[in-house]
Amino acid sequence: MFDSFITRYWFSFEAKEIWSDIQTLQTWLDVEAALAEAQARLGVIPADVAPVIKEACRHERFDTERLSCEISHAQHPFVPVLRQLEEFTGEPAAGYIHWGATTQNIFDTTASLQMKATHALIDSSLVRIESALSKMATKHRDTLQAGRTHGQHALPMTFGFKVAGWLEEVRRDRQRLQDRLKSSFVASLGGAIGTFAAMGEKGPAVEAEMAAILDLEPAILPMRSSYDRVSDYVCALALFAGTAEKIAQDIVFMQRTEIGEIEEAFHMGKVGSSTMAQKRNPSTALMLISLCRMTSARLPLVVGSMVRMDEGDSSASNVSDVAIPEVGILGASIAATLDRLIDGLDVHVEAMSKNAGITNGLIVSEAAMMQLSDRIGRHHAHHLLYEAAQRSVMEGVAFTQAIAEHPRMAGHDMVTLNVSGYTGESGTLVDRLAGINEDL
Repeated sequence: MFDSFITRYWFSFEAKEIWSDIQTLQTWLDVEAALAEAQARLGVIPADVAPVIKEACRHERFDTERLSCEISHAQHPFVPVLRQLEEFTGEPAAGYIHWGATTQNIFDTTASLQMKATHALIDSSLVRIESALSKMATKHRDTLQAGRTHGQHALPMTFGFKVAGWLEEVRRDRQRLQDRLKSSFVASLGGAIGTFAAMGEKGPAVEAEMAAILDLEPAILPMRSSYDRVSDYVCALALFAGTAEKIAQDIVFMQRTEIGEIEEAFHMGKVGSSTMAQKRNPSTALMLISLCRMTSARLPLVVGSMVRMDEGDSSASNVSDVAIPEVGILGASIAATLDRLIDGLDVHVEAMSKNAGITNGLIVSEAAMMQLSDRIGRHHAHHLLYEAAQRSVMEGVAFTQAIAEHPRMAGHDMVTLNVSGYTGESGTLVDRLAGINEDL
């Protein structure tokens, strides 16, 4: 799906490059070169072989078709890579390649580097999204909109208040991802089962030195059977996908023909249907929802791969080796698509105001109840307004009329209903959360 001519435009080109076969091969080689450099610095291997190994670690020297055939024949994903690397390196340096390491050390550390690069893409998009949402919330601080629960009008609010809710979730998502990145994606080098047996007492120091070269944190206890750290980041990414899907669903709802409060970017040539020429579908929002669902569907695969038999289990690591690149590409694609969606939104202020008034005042029944509660008690007020509201709906009379004509209102002053004046602290909350008084 990432390379299909039909769907490839859904996905971040930059993320696909990071997780491409060529870049994965090169990152494997970068890790091998860093390993040799770290071991040479600490006297584990001869100092003069590390530059030779590093020089050979260039992907363009490798025959990938041959690699594919040999991997299939060997039923091992990395030994054929090492064999070609040994050929390019020559003796005696070839004898010190991959010294004391195992394949999963290289693969896990490579995934850490690739996810770190992917996270930079995600974070860059999130910075732009935060800025756009903050400005939108501030602009629409006082734009009247109907607040809804369960698909029905609830209370008046402002559109800025709604956007501030989006903004706060995005901020929390960004912080969660930042908090988990370093601890989730580390440099691992423990050897066959993670005990550093092949390198002895210098093993932990080599791991720390290799980590420093690659600008990662060392695993310290690089057990091959542990996968909770990566799963932690992926869970945070799935939470971000939930936020993005919720925002997209809100936009789809508000772009409905009958609602018409918002519209995503449109350009001539953007087609909604092959048969209905009038369709201006929220296609970007709908595509974003699809990306989010694809990401959520992969969470069980990643969390499930935490369950690993003994001290190494390829039935689990095979799954994560395939799932993590997809998760990375999907995560970056969600962030980029949400960025594009928010940037192009067209807000229809008049439609929002009109929709807030279509219930003839029912949307501020709570305001009426609070006024009447002081006079007749909250429980009596609720019963009165419930009956008045149902009459208003069934008979089509104005809510104020239904209240005034209710028997319990005899001898009481009429309540006042002001839809635009009952938005609570919407504006104040926008000021606080969107940072209206801060340098954006």
